[in-house]
Amino acid sequence: MSRLSYFWNRLLKMDWKAMWKTTGLLHQKSGKSRLWLMHDMLKCAVTYNAGYIDYKIAQMYRLNDAQRKTVITRGISNDIVRRMNDKAYWHYFDDKALFNETFKQWIPRKWLRIDANTDPEELFALCRNQTQLIGKPLEGSSGQGIKKYTPEDWKEGAPAFLKKLIGDQIGILEEIVVQHPQMASLCPTSVNTCRIATLLGDKQQGIVYAFLRIGNGKIMDNVDCGGMAARIDLESGKLLTVGADKQGNTFLKHPITNTNLIGFKIPFWQEAKEMCLEAAQVIPQMRFVAWDVAITEQGPTFIEGNSFPSHAIPQFAAHYPDGIGILPEFEKFIDL
Repeated sequence: MSRLSYFWNRLLKMDWKAMWKTTGLLHQKSGKSRLWLMHDMLKCAVTYNAGYIDYKIAQMYRLNDAQRKTVITRGISNDIVRRMNDKAYWHYFDDKALFNETFKQWIPRKWLRIDANTDPEELFALCRNQTQLIGKPLEGSSGQGIKKYTPEDWKEGAPAFLKKLIGDQIGILEEIVVQHPQMASLCPTSVNTCRIATLLGDKQQGIVYAFLRIGNGKIMDNVDCGGMAARIDLESGKLLTVGADKQGNTFLKHPITNTNLIGFKIPFWQEAKEMCLEAAQVIPQMRFVAWDVAITEQGPTFIEGNSFPSHAIPQFAAHYPDGIGILPEFEKFIDL
C-alpha cells in the first residue's frame, strides 16, 4: 500500500474527537496552538505514515524533518510486518497454546489448553499443589483478559472450575512464572519481561532492539496496562534509559520500589539473547518477531511471541533524547 493510499485509508477511519483531544494535551505540553498541531499531525500522516498516537508518543512536534524520518510510525511498522511475516504462519504466535507447544523447549512451566474438550482430570492435576495459576485468552494482546486464579476458584472441583474458566473466556491456563529476585526488585507485582525483537533481514540476521517492560503496581507489565519501558543495551544487558510510559511520564527510579533504572543489569542476558536467536529459526517464514522473555532463577523463558510487534515502545521519545529514532537500527537489517 502506498503512503498516500495508507493516509486516505486512515483518514476515513480517523477518530477525529480523540485526535482533537490529543491536540489539547500536546498544546499544554508544547505550548503550540491546537491548529498548528493539527496541521502538523496531518503533515506527518502524509509524509511519515504517522497516526496521531505516533505523533504524541514520539513527540514529533519537537523534531525536525531529518529526525522525523527516523521514527518507526504505524504505517512503516505495518509495512515491515507485511514484508517480513507470511500471514499463513501467524497462528504459531497468535494461538498461545500452539506457541507453547511449538517453542516448548524454552517453556518448562506446566500449562493446559482450556475449551469444552478439556479433561477435568487434567485440569485437576494442573491445579494440584498450586497456590496460583494464570489464565489467558487463547488470542489477544496488551494483557487484555488475563486473570489470576487461586485455590478459592477451584475449591468446588475441576468441572465447576472448568465452567468458570470457559465463562471467563480463558483459552490457556498456566503455572505462574516466578521471576528472578533481581527482576522482582524492580516491581514485584508483575513479571517484568524483556521485549526482544529478532529480524531475519536481507542484509543480516539478529536482534534489532530490546526493551525491558516494567509493571507499575498491576499484575501486567504491559505499557497499555500502565507499565513502563526502558531500552536495553544489546551487548551488556544494562538499561540505557529512563523508564517511560505511554502517557509520556519518565522515571529515573521505580515509583514503587525506588530501584534505580539506568544501569540496572538483567540476569542471564546472554542466555536470553541466544534463546531468541535460536527460536527465530524455528519458523523462518516469520522473519520479524518480538519475543516476551521472563528471567527466572533458572534462566530465561518465553511468555509469548508477537507476530505483529507493537511499534509503540520502540518510539517513546524519552528513549531517544537526541531525536534520532530506531529506524536506523532496522536499516542495518533491511532496506526501508
